[in-house]
Amino acid sequence: MEEKALEVYDVIRTIRDPEKPNTLEELDVVTEKCVEVQELSHDEYLIIIKFSPTVPHCSLATLIGLCLQVKLQRCLPFKHKLEIYISEGTHSTEEDINKQINDKERVAAAMENPNLRDIVEQCVIEPDD
Repeated sequence: MEEKALEVYDVIRTIRDPEKPNTLEELDVVTEKCVEVQELSHDEYLIIIKFSPTVPHCSLATLIGLCLQVKLQRCLPFKHKLEIYISEGTHSTEEDINKQINDKERVAAAMENPNLRDIVEQCVIEPDD
């Protein structure tokens, strides 16, 4: 599973912060330790990501979660279920945000908003593109 976890981490580490010119890896929002992969069946995996916003009142934590969702859905070459959480104790409204970023309907609705979609696209674009 460690190999799969590193594969997942390689996908998310280059996501750019919505406010800063840095990647989530550079800001320690995501680390190798924040990715857990469990085998559900011989060809399907559960991916759990626990990220840490830079400050406890980060107004963009939901947007960061959305970027993680979008990039992983697009880039992972294997069948998976995805759960994304804010690391416990790292945000003042973590429970509410955790519900939002794991609600498929809310994620789909957010991506229908052209302004949000443009921001997400700028964050998830590969540096080489």
